[in-house]
Amino acid sequence: MIGYICKYTPIEIFESMGIKTERIEPEVTSFNQADTLMHPNVCSFAKGVLEEVLRKDYEGIILTTCCDSIRRLYDVLKKKLPDKFIYILDIPRITKDGGIALYEIRVREMIAAYEAFSGTHFEESRLTCLLQAASVGKQLHSSAFKTRVGILGARANKNIHKILEDHGIEAVFDITCTGLDRKLLYEKDQPLTGYVRGLLSQFPCMRMETAANRDLLIQNYADNTDGIIYHTVQFCDNFSYEYAWLKEIIHKPMLLLETDNTTQSYGQILTRMEAFLESIQKSDNDRKKQLKQNFRKMEDNKQMYVIGIDSGSTSTNAVIMDTNRNIKAFSVLRTGAKSGESAERILADVLEKANLKREDISWIVSTGYGRVSIPFADENVTEISCHGRGAHYFNPKIRTILDIGGQDSKAIKLDANGEVIDFVMNDKCAAGTGRFLEAIARTLEIGIDELGPSALKSTEEIEITSMCTVFAESEVISLIANNKEEADIANGICRAIANKAYSLMKRVGLEPDFMMTGGVAKNPGVVRAVEEKIQSGLYICPEPEIVGAVGAALYALDTLK
Repeated sequence: MIGYICKYTPIEIFESMGIKTERIEPEVTSFNQADTLMHPNVCSFAKGVLEEVLRKDYEGIILTTCCDSIRRLYDVLKKKLPDKFIYILDIPRITKDGGIALYEIRVREMIAAYEAFSGTHFEESRLTCLLQAASVGKQLHSSAFKTRVGILGARANKNIHKILEDHGIEAVFDITCTGLDRKLLYEKDQPLTGYVRGLLSQFPCMRMETAANRDLLIQNYADNTDGIIYHTVQFCDNFSYEYAWLKEIIHKPMLLLETDNTTQSYGQILTRMEAFLESIQKSDNDRKKQLKQNFRKMEDNKQMYVIGIDSGSTSTNAVIMDTNRNIKAFSVLRTGAKSGESAERILADVLEKANLKREDISWIVSTGYGRVSIPFADENVTEISCHGRGAHYFNPKIRTILDIGGQDSKAIKLDANGEVIDFVMNDKCAAGTGRFLEAIARTLEIGIDELGPSALKSTEEIEITSMCTVFAESEVISLIANNKEEADIANGICRAIANKAYSLMKRVGLEPDFMMTGGVAKNPGVVRAVEEKIQSGLYICPEPEIVGAVGAALYALDTLK
């Protein structure tokens, strides 16, 4: 088995020799071996490939000179696996006749190297038979799908496609590194020349001479979609730059997804993608009709009630709402070890507060971190969409939301109807979240509720330079050792959180009015620091932790209509 990673790799050469090939799509749990063999800032894809190759028994690996990270990967594999066929192909940047001739020479050199390694002989006639039977490639097509999405950027992993399929969304194109089907050309008089010509004439990657036309080609592709998912790999700057450029010229909703090729990325990918799909999906009247059939019917003269449950990492929140959009009761409880059990407890609590029974509830929508772990919920919606709906319910003037919860932070931009038009979330690190504040409060030996009020008493500005929870704790310990006041340290922490929040909000656009939601909105020190940073006031509703649950209840009412 020969493993490869790049669409310009001439795998049909090996297949014509009877050798199986496999595109390496790493999805690992850790980079334990890669971190000992490669620099920490090498791209996570290269590290993932190294982990996969060391785990699986490939006969050989064909790499290409697409970037420095892959060159470093080649160096490591060559040294680590001296008995394997480890080869790196230098792909010409030019795609005209000179580049084609040069690439053919390099492909023939690779063939000779493999023949010497394996004792297998390459016959051009067998390649000719393979090319004659091959298809030309995948093209854009139209279909009956209601919502269509395009995928751009670096190589999109299988999870992205699976999530789209599970939600009934068509990936109308995938023009990432490995997305399109291979373009194979057959030229009778010079089959190998025609073959490499076809490889070099594929949709251009970022390093090719023809990449200058990528933006025009992408615009043409984007016209056939309802939205674009732009995928990048952690530490792959080229694609990050392209996303920033394309966002200015493509007038379609775009979602930026950055992954690190670990299995732990799936939850974040799912939340971001579901929120994006909810914002662009066309109305599905058939689905709403089917859902309405499942409603628990009430007597004609009896009020109907719905419940929204927001299952967060720190708190679980529930709201009961009637058909007139009035909040009948709400509850906020600490999330326990299992989100499903916490949801059961809060269901009983909020029903008791409303003096209602389970059978009085027509529909339940769950949202938040544990939304899929609530078995009695009739439907689940992402917290991004629910926070948008909830914020609009409390204040229709809101255009930008800052939500800081227990383990993540979000900035959400709304239109005049309360619909989400853009959003960003923090990465997997919990810096600047409720967990971060809890850790700092423990270090200061004060309660989490005391941290904000203490910050308001500050008389000296202290800069906390690290947002990593571990490093920030060490920094706080050093400040304590230097006899700095508790209030000044607390204020420094609040200002550090405000700086991180500001960068999130800037990415969606600082459009007033502003609202802050989540448990951290109860911290007056953080609220003051954010207001100073954005130079504007923050609207905070009486109970900022229930905004997502209110949005979930509103989604439940929508299904009633």
